[in-house]
Amino acid sequence: MAMTNLLSTTPTPLTFSLINLKHPSPLLSLSTKPRTATRKPRTLTVQSKGNKNDDSQTDPADRLISAVTYFFPFFDGIQYGKYVITQFTPIQTLVQPLIPSIRAFNSIPFNGFLVFITLYFVVVRNPNFSRYVRFNTMQAIILDTLLIIPDLVVRGFNPKDGIGLDFMMSLDSTVFLYLLVCLVYGFGSCLFGQVPRLPIVADAAEQVM
Repeated sequence: MAMTNLLSTTPTPLTFSLINLKHPSPLLSLSTKPRTATRKPRTLTVQSKGNKNDDSQTDPADRLISAVTYFFPFFDGIQYGKYVITQFTPIQTLVQPLIPSIRAFNSIPFNGFLVFITLYFVVVRNPNFSRYVRFNTMQAIILDTLLIIPDLVVRGFNPKDGIGLDFMMSLDSTVFLYLLVCLVYGFGSCLFGQVPRLPIVADAAEQVM
């Protein structure tokens, strides 16, 4: 009988009551808000450089001053053209109009040193002149300074004939032609408002600037 009552007893259903989490655990109450990183907006400043070859940005007076400065190393190194000028008529014709100016330049005592000091301190170091003028002037100064090298060779090695004389003639002619090309290139470029960059000389001039 007891066994019958046990089997006939209706099982009581299990009920689960939800716990009202009015006071949740501190671990559960941690805020999970996404972190918002505050970053300052990057400002990209692009400085537009004017085209160095834009002749509309070069003042005519700056062009003329820059062009004239290239006569300084040419006049100072005219003696290296004693062989080329006498042998080639076109070069002699090209140099002929410059003879009065060359004579006037050579008539001044210590002309090279005085012109060097004047151009460097009055023009290159003067902020009143544009960078265009100061750069071209510095190129002319450095070009004239390089003439010290062949001058030392001529003074230390002055043969009268033979292979030594042929070497000196070749050296003098090479130096003179280089000066002539620099004069024509620098003078012409400045007249048109361009920026002439002489080999070797241009990099040295920029470092000084």
